[in-house]
Amino acid sequence: MGSLLTPRRPAQAAGAAVAGLVLGLLMPLGAGPVLAAAFDDCAAEAASQWESGFESIGKDLSAIDTEAAIAACQKALKADASSAQVKTWLGRAYYADSQDDKAAPLLEAAADEGNLLALTTFGDMLIMGQGVDKDMEHGAELLQQAANQGFAPAQNSLGLSYDYGDGVDQDSYQAQRWYRAAAEQGLPRAESNLGLMYQEGLGVERDYIAAAAWFQRAADHGDASGQVNLGKIYQDGLGVEVDDARAAELYQAAADQGDMYGLNNLGFLKENGMGVETDVEGAAELYQQAADQDLALAQHNLALLYEDGRGVKQDYDKAIELYEKAANGGEMRAAVNLGLLYLNGTGTDVDYAKALEWTKMAADAGQPIGQNNMGHIYENGLGVKADREEALHWYQLSADQGYELGVENLNRLQNDTSTPAGDTSEPTPITKSKSKDKISN
Repeated sequence: MGSLLTPRRPAQAAGAAVAGLVLGLLMPLGAGPVLAAAFDDCAAEAASQWESGFESIGKDLSAIDTEAAIAACQKALKADASSAQVKTWLGRAYYADSQDDKAAPLLEAAADEGNLLALTTFGDMLIMGQGVDKDMEHGAELLQQAANQGFAPAQNSLGLSYDYGDGVDQDSYQAQRWYRAAAEQGLPRAESNLGLMYQEGLGVERDYIAAAAWFQRAADHGDASGQVNLGKIYQDGLGVEVDDARAAELYQAAADQGDMYGLNNLGFLKENGMGVETDVEGAAELYQQAADQDLALAQHNLALLYEDGRGVKQDYDKAIELYEKAANGGEMRAAVNLGLLYLNGTGTDVDYAKALEWTKMAADAGQPIGQNNMGHIYENGLGVKADREEALHWYQLSADQGYELGVENLNRLQNDTSTPAGDTSEPTPITKSKSKDKISN
């Protein structure tokens, strides 16, 4: 297995290319030249390409020059304090600048007047609790209002709500239905999201060919998620011939946009010489860029390189720091490896208490290697009272997931009643999470 798919969630996060887009009103007929000029200046800086009448000058949220947009739209709002359109644009500019507390009241006021972008963006803010108290139900209601009027960004966000059960009952069929409505209007992130539904068989029959087709549309529109997900299709050979070189091209396109999944996945290919020349130093640089964006898997992958001194100078302190970040970010293979460092005293002092803490974190999360290693700890009394039954319990959990070493240890301990628990003259073998499939879905 190889690298990560891009999850659907970022489509609703602040800064996503389609999260906050507006379908507003054109400038009223008869407006004075000063007012019209202020309106036009604001539109030029903060309008979206998805707005009717502004397709040629609109821009993605991430492309907004926030300083210029805020200044222009403040001037426009001063010229016409009643304009819901200008309130929305100024709110959008503040939102792009992460000034959520200033964006929220403007967007709420415009949403009350039915502005579709305001309904969409303020709905997303309510769902995520950005700049306002979290209220997923009300947020979903606002998205529904805009989606019912055919506004593609709202349809995509409403699809996310159904996908994750945010403010509505989780419903994969409704999720794919709304993703499709937005995708058929050409919304890139919705195209990628619909592709994921086909790939995972959620709300539709699993269909890798359809998934690839939707990912291709998103990729053709420059969507980083589509590029990453199409790359994963080629890397894993899902409905197509395995083509690591093509996967590398797609990951590179996403990485060039700073996408953390593209950076991580390209790093994996470079580390392993898949579709590109082996370049472990280059892989380390890519992992670092993704790790700086708090991608737990990239932190884990970079920690492995620091532990082994591959592509970077060996540095156990740095490896431990990165493993801790990754584990706390939900990457349980990092918790396994951190537990092993403390268990074996590799690059640090032996510390059975910390070894137990990190290993149990992974095991409690269902990580089979962590479960096997918990069995080892209890079988051999490492920092705990030796307990054969507890060891069997953890080996069983690991074996139930098909982990080969867990199966071997379970069978050995079940069939061997001659060796009392705590006798470590022949330690039970354990392993670290450092195999070729260290990156998986």
